[in-house]
Amino acid sequence: MSRPELIIDHPMRAIRLGKVVVNMAVGTSGERLANAAKVLEELTGQKPSLRKAKKTIREFGIRRGENIAAVVTLRGKRAVEFLRKVFEGVNYTIKASCIDDYGNISFGISEHIVLPGTKYDPEIGIFGFDVNIVLERPGFRVGRRRRRRNKIGKKHRIIPREEAIAFLEKVFNVKVVYD
Repeated sequence: MSRPELIIDHPMRAIRLGKVVVNMAVGTSGERLANAAKVLEELTGQKPSLRKAKKTIREFGIRRGENIAAVVTLRGKRAVEFLRKVFEGVNYTIKASCIDDYGNISFGISEHIVLPGTKYDPEIGIFGFDVNIVLERPGFRVGRRRRRRNKIGKKHRIIPREEAIAFLEKVFNVKVVYD
């Protein structure tokens, strides 16, 4: 089994890890963004993609079309390995407010050096990043494919938040804390 799954009562109702998106938004281009991309590549083992600013914001010194962030999308074994490191960095606890009603989990890490195996380098600095986890069921490809694309039915979505919480607790031993 390449992806961790939580089988509920029927194989098509199983919940599995779809992807993990790691975002490091720096807000400026140049050396700082290059350092952030280097850190992101070290953490994930994958080359990051740069993202451009959508509009100009004078107060922040951002121009439209300027690279301001680095993003990596992880799937399969790399996603699972990265999540294990991240959850260890947050002591296996997540707030319940980080989980939405559709099976998505989003939280932030304020400093990348809290992850195990990373050391502080004064030349690079310290960066924070966002982690977005997408959970899905078998058959979700129907909504993404090119040919004969269709909607995912309401009953097939991961609607109750409790299903996502059960997945995190069972597969990754993460404790969900209610505010």
